[in-house]
Amino acid sequence: MGLFTPFLLPYREGIDMKQLKELEEIIGYSFKNQALLELAMTHSSYSNDNKLGKQKNNERLEFLGDAVLELASSEFLFFEYDSKPEGELTRLRASIVCEPTLAESAKDFKLNEYLRLGNGEENTGGRYRDSIISDALEALIGAIYLDGGFASAKEFVAKFVLNDIENKHLFYDSKTILQEMVQKKYKERVEYVLVGESGPDHNKTFNVEAVFKNTVLGKGQGGTKKRAEQQAAYEAILAIKNQEKQEGK
Repeated sequence: MGLFTPFLLPYREGIDMKQLKELEEIIGYSFKNQALLELAMTHSSYSNDNKLGKQKNNERLEFLGDAVLELASSEFLFFEYDSKPEGELTRLRASIVCEPTLAESAKDFKLNEYLRLGNGEENTGGRYRDSIISDALEALIGAIYLDGGFASAKEFVAKFVLNDIENKHLFYDSKTILQEMVQKKYKERVEYVLVGESGPDHNKTFNVEAVFKNTVLGKGQGGTKKRAEQQAAYEAILAIKNQEKQEGK
């Protein structure tokens, strides 16, 4: 791991060490090489604005973290779901490591609040953009791996990514699952109706309703139409399950 230290140690421009310490407390891991954490929290827009150099951002760490995350999640699912076939495990892993799910996992512990962004990215809503947040989470995983090894990275993944798997899978496949639930009784398809959108073009919010036979089953909101549709379907599933529970089914 010491191989990376000479490159990273000079990287100290404009760092709020108090914020980094707060983040370490939140994730329950203290870095031996603080520069790795700094790098993981630095978006390319920040390094470009401040002329820090092409590689003084989190893109390489994100590349590494992506691979670590895939291995850690694959190992967990292999042992946790020992009766599931390969195809089901693959779909389950995909629901956990996809961009929206990772972004939500990161927002749960407010990782996006600790990102360093360039002015342009900050002013156009980059701090709340799923792609930037999910990449930062993978960069953080890569940083923990380099600093503390696979065991430390795996512990972090288990705590912050592999939690609440069933609900994450339900959200990822919500549109498919909702349609399957409806088709047990009816042949018609659920429709997703865009009922409103707001915000500037670079940071829009979409409002969608999941509608079946002129009845609103669920409502969703998201930064993309797809995300809003997923949320609407997810809310519809929860409502149906709650109704079935009350009816004793």
